[in-house]
Amino acid sequence: MAGEDRRLAGGATFIDFQTEPSRYRHWKLAVDGEVATLTMDVDENGGLHEGYLLKLNSYDLGVDIELADAVQRLRFEHPQVKVVVLRSAKNRVFCAGANIRMLAGSTHAHKVNFCKFTNETRNGMEDSSENSGQRFITVVNGSAAGGGYELALATDHIILADDGSSAVALPEVPLLAVLPGTGGLTRVVDKRKVRRDHADFFCTIEEGVKGKRAVAWRLVDEIAPNSKLEGKIAERAKEFAAGSKRNGDGKGVALTPIERIIGGAGLRYGFVSVDIDRTARIATVSIKAPEAAPPAAIDAVLAQGAAFWPLQVARELDDAILHLRANEPETAMLVFKSHGDAAHVLACDAVLEANKSHWLVNEIRHYWKRVLKRIDVTSRTLVTLVEPGSCFAGTLAELVFAADRSYMLIGTRQGDNRPPPAIELSTMNFGPYPMSHGLTRLQARFQADPADLERARARIGDALDAEAAEALGLVTFALDDIDWDDEIRVFFEERASFSPDSLTGMEANLRFVGPETMESKIFARLTAWQNWIFQRPNAVGEEGALRRYGSGQKPKFDMTRV
Repeated sequence: MAGEDRRLAGGATFIDFQTEPSRYRHWKLAVDGEVATLTMDVDENGGLHEGYLLKLNSYDLGVDIELADAVQRLRFEHPQVKVVVLRSAKNRVFCAGANIRMLAGSTHAHKVNFCKFTNETRNGMEDSSENSGQRFITVVNGSAAGGGYELALATDHIILADDGSSAVALPEVPLLAVLPGTGGLTRVVDKRKVRRDHADFFCTIEEGVKGKRAVAWRLVDEIAPNSKLEGKIAERAKEFAAGSKRNGDGKGVALTPIERIIGGAGLRYGFVSVDIDRTARIATVSIKAPEAAPPAAIDAVLAQGAAFWPLQVARELDDAILHLRANEPETAMLVFKSHGDAAHVLACDAVLEANKSHWLVNEIRHYWKRVLKRIDVTSRTLVTLVEPGSCFAGTLAELVFAADRSYMLIGTRQGDNRPPPAIELSTMNFGPYPMSHGLTRLQARFQADPADLERARARIGDALDAEAAEALGLVTFALDDIDWDDEIRVFFEERASFSPDSLTGMEANLRFVGPETMESKIFARLTAWQNWIFQRPNAVGEEGALRRYGSGQKPKFDMTRV
């Protein structure tokens, strides 16, 4: 199953983010022409860890790993699907949300990473709706509480059974002394435009809202009696399919298993490798360019399927980042390197640009966008080293701009016969890969003077050496061979000595300059507060609400406002 309990060096639990439909324990995926149905049927004995039962369609990380996989497969493997219906197989319950026993017994790091992944999964659903034309409909039969309602909020349309008992609720504040952890507060007011006073009432009651009030307050889109529910679902699915911009036809691309080797010192994929120095608390992520230019014809790209370099590398890098988050929590820094022929990377970019209206290329471009966003919100110091033989060009150059610091060598190193490093820009650096706040990484970098962005754009196609890249503002420092080793060593040692908590806060504040969007609010404002609340005794202390939930004992709160 997803999240299969294996052991790493030192006895730590291994969380695997790879799965596929035949291994699902909690979801059922059915496709019928233009409509797919994702049915939530959580196996209460299928928890990722021991110590809790996943009753009432409550979920843990393992449940969400399957959901993320299903959403991804619908985009790549089913180009004909235009509507996805989410519903429950349980009687009188849609989803009870994140499992409370799981949250109460988890480490702080696991709780935060769990919430981050569920946020990314739901953002991915919204991205599919906006950019792939796969519209999502949620059918709420019974209770949709907490994370269950947050899952519904991530869809385009919510149909609530009008049966006198079905309701939507965000009861975290009154019941658990925490916040809805998967964007609920933000989506209620920013996406569904619920009035602030109505939202205040809704988020401070346990029983939720049902029927006509739920519609009037914009908490759901419509209600239907059970006798007419199936007809209403079919009607909406047909309507949404007719309005979808999805233009996929023919066979999809099978997302075959990602080949990897996991060892004590790191991971090895086809084009990505991760070397972990646990003493220094550094993970070095290296990406290899394709060995040949890609096919220019879209039919040949389709024939390569998941082996097409941009898609394969995106999948490998995505898996590596998730692995490092969940299984290497003491790693302080991710260092990005690359090697190979930059011309082949740029040739892949050219294919992605020339065929951007094709459904598969559209999916690959948006997948790279999501992978880069996942890197942006990863709580590690991000560093990119541009060295001889590197291929930070076009799409891969985004890893330079995503970094908290970037260092580029001037010229070559003594005894190294590889070519001097260069950065090459492509059209992919100027639009297709926005961050969570809607700006590209270069727009965010050059917010002080937009003319700097245009100067960089004018150099598309040029091989920029270290001094030119530094002059254009594309790297933090250009260093010669004499200073390189000492400067990098001192920086690594200094960074590793700082408090991880202060670094997480500092980096998150500095990375997302400029405007806020609903997505950036979810990852910044809401996540920051939840991160803090998850450490407060009122929530997680021995007498806190999360620990005492279901025990019959009332929580004891420190009533000081801080």
